[in-house]
Amino acid sequence: MRICLIVEGCYPYVVGGVSSWVHSLIRSFPHQEFVLLTIVAGREMRGKFVYELPENVTEIHELYLNDADWGSKRWQCKMTRKEYMALRSLLLDQQADWETLFDFFHNPAVSVNRLLMGEDFLHAVAECYSLNYSQIVFSDFLWQMRSIYLPLFFTIKMQVPKADLYHCLCTGYAGILGSMAKHFHGGRMLISEHGIYTREREEELVKAKWVQELYKNIWIHQFRKLSRVGYARADLVTSLYEHARELQIELGCPEEKTLVTPNGIQTDRLQNLPGKHIEDEGKINIGAVLRVTPIKDVKTMIQAFAFAKEREKDLKLWIMGPWEEDQEYAQECFDLVETLGVSDVVFTGRVDIRDYLGRMDLTILTSISEGQPLTILESYAAHKPVIATDVGNCKGLILGDKDDFGPAGIVAHVMNVEEIAQAMVYMAHHERTRLEMGEIGYKRVMNGYRIEQMRETYEGIYRDFAKSMGLKWENETKKENA
Repeated sequence: MRICLIVEGCYPYVVGGVSSWVHSLIRSFPHQEFVLLTIVAGREMRGKFVYELPENVTEIHELYLNDADWGSKRWQCKMTRKEYMALRSLLLDQQADWETLFDFFHNPAVSVNRLLMGEDFLHAVAECYSLNYSQIVFSDFLWQMRSIYLPLFFTIKMQVPKADLYHCLCTGYAGILGSMAKHFHGGRMLISEHGIYTREREEELVKAKWVQELYKNIWIHQFRKLSRVGYARADLVTSLYEHARELQIELGCPEEKTLVTPNGIQTDRLQNLPGKHIEDEGKINIGAVLRVTPIKDVKTMIQAFAFAKEREKDLKLWIMGPWEEDQEYAQECFDLVETLGVSDVVFTGRVDIRDYLGRMDLTILTSISEGQPLTILESYAAHKPVIATDVGNCKGLILGDKDDFGPAGIVAHVMNVEEIAQAMVYMAHHERTRLEMGEIGYKRVMNGYRIEQMRETYEGIYRDFAKSMGLKWENETKKENA
């Protein structure tokens, strides 16, 4: 069975999180062929991989959302009435005829730019405007609609590779590609959401400075629309924990398609790690394994640490992870440390956490949005307790939503500096509790979040899809021949 993994904004361009999960999944099935279809912002990202691709990745295809319409010989075809009505229904969020749109955009004569600047799009936008947005200046509304639909139309123009199974790692543009591939090539479609795509885009848009307040709801509505397409056409939709599954259903995913499949990590690589160095003597090390980006809310972490440091001078904060993804935000974090005049804050950059995690007394995560963070599971595998904000499944991982082992750390509210600071101080002053929590975390990860368990779950899913298509599951063949 040939599997096409469709990923947006992560693997193989950035480390951690979903990228780590994708890399682990591919390596878990070394005898299975994978094709990558990646979605990135622009061509400047082309081929800039930070992972060495496993040998069983046979092809990689890149889609650039902020691209140009290449090819001077293209011209705008006049839309048929059926095609125009499909476009109109899409803009008005009626029962959109996606199959007609897929066929239309795959006509080589269709130009995205000329469509957006042409009469058909103008008339459809005008109808949408008069029905819903007449209080806005029309020229502004027209240009905003062009910016909203440009990446979607580039997505639909994409020539998708043929595969037996399209495994989308989110809804949104990935879900559109999977739906379109299923339309053209048949096969099956699987969506595995680590965070709920629609909610994550909403959170980003609420805080975004690049879009005016007037248009934020239009963008949010657009992402909801895209998610519904993926949910409707997927054969199976997985999530990492129960509340995420409930959100999928709330956003329009049929309940009978949903399945909870928890994350899993390779626990053995985090055993018997080197302990504290001489320089760590007397220090209480707090580790933060993350990308230095706004969604991780590193600023709140630094502010909370500064307050905690006033009450416990032996605290030391290690921020372990790359900062190149958002250099402006990273510089703001560096400047904040200087402005606060707080000592014992170390930015390591990208590191092998096995060189550092054993030195930590606990780890921390102050994100404003998460799914089921691998960094928490990795901390548990190293017997380290965790302080985390109440986002995604962090509370479930810390307090236990699948067992009665007890708390493996402390949960705090998002952006609550005082609460997070108090959690740091409590951990510093209660060594015995801290060690007990670390052991509880270890029991929790070994009980339900090992890579072997995740692999078994996805092997079952892949095998069932193969069987439904009359295909032989390749890993079974290898076992039989062994």
